[in-house]
Amino acid sequence: MYLRGEPTHPDIYDLPWDTPLEQWPAQWLIGLPRGISRHVVRFVGLDGVVFAVKEIGQWSAEREYRLLRALERDGVPCVHPVGIVDGRQAPDGTRLETALVTQHLEFSLPYRALFSQTVRPETAVRLLDALSVLLVRLHLAGFWWGDCSLSNTLFRRDAGSFSAYLVDAETAEHHPAISEGLRTHDLTMARTSIIGELMDLQAGELLDEAMDPIETGDTIVATYHDLWSALTGREVVRAGERFRVDARIRRLNALGFDVAELEVLAEQGQDQVQIQPKVVDAGHHSRRLLRLTGLDVEENQARRLLNDLDSYRASGPQAKESEQIVAHQWLGDVFHPVERAIPKDLRGKLEAAEVFHEVLEHRWFLSEGAGHDIGIVAAAHSYVDTVLRHKPDERSVIAPLTAPEPMDD
Repeated sequence: MYLRGEPTHPDIYDLPWDTPLEQWPAQWLIGLPRGISRHVVRFVGLDGVVFAVKEIGQWSAEREYRLLRALERDGVPCVHPVGIVDGRQAPDGTRLETALVTQHLEFSLPYRALFSQTVRPETAVRLLDALSVLLVRLHLAGFWWGDCSLSNTLFRRDAGSFSAYLVDAETAEHHPAISEGLRTHDLTMARTSIIGELMDLQAGELLDEAMDPIETGDTIVATYHDLWSALTGREVVRAGERFRVDARIRRLNALGFDVAELEVLAEQGQDQVQIQPKVVDAGHHSRRLLRLTGLDVEENQARRLLNDLDSYRASGPQAKESEQIVAHQWLGDVFHPVERAIPKDLRGKLEAAEVFHEVLEHRWFLSEGAGHDIGIVAAAHSYVDTVLRHKPDERSVIAPLTAPEPMDD
């Protein structure tokens, strides 16, 4: 037996690799929200880190590991690949399936956990919006998913919205550039799978009665096309209308993408030019926040934190200071005091950036009701007592462990 991959988790060698995954003893396992799957998957906790172990054929395991690494290198949100365990044998010499090991994404939830109580239609639409963004990012990077669905996605809260992460890359392909046919296939597969998953939830009475699975599934198609057009579409503007070029870039930034280069085409004797983003990348706000503060958070969270940082800068005597200096002051005066206001036993409820976003919302409602500004620390303590204590943990949602069953990847 040997492990190929990261050498940073030697405790993985201690797992009972000579036993089929479905027979692993409960002492190794952690119960996490799960769905339906073609493969046997188990969650294990080692040294405070949760790993997902999936039994899969050798060729498929190597291929998926390689694709997940490529996705990470290209900045596409996905689970982190740790390694492949091959050459497994039972004590009687029986050959066991190769296992793929990935690291569980903290504070993430599968869609079935989010739907464990009836979800409002707006929340379902936000989930599909996040999945649309993920699919566009895959296609921009030249990846064909082949099995796009809610089941193969994990969701993290992102300042009242969601960010989507790819979990299963078993069917994916990497191309220098993705064709129109492959994009259409992915989108058709996504719509079909999502409608089926929503109908399944409807049968289990977990879908809001006002939601129509087919109409809701159709939203991913419309959202995808709008986003793809905004990112790749060519726009004709009159020469000298710079404001329209600026508006295009601002729209892309608002969607979380940077414009690295513009392609401008002009024909001699005409007063029009064609503008097209030539290279686009994701994470405009998160990169700016990381550069200023060192905080590495989701895109909408970054936008929310930057808004508060900009407001802090504009409303005080530090308005003329450099952005870097003000960011350092904001961390000490605003962000870290909110972090310290959260008791240690409640820090697994939500990640810090999501807590900060919710504290800002809570402060706004308190201030509106009081008719004057409520301090950030006072708002944080009120939020802890009235809101946070009643939320479920999302660092890793531990479920009571019963007899394990095959689960979703």
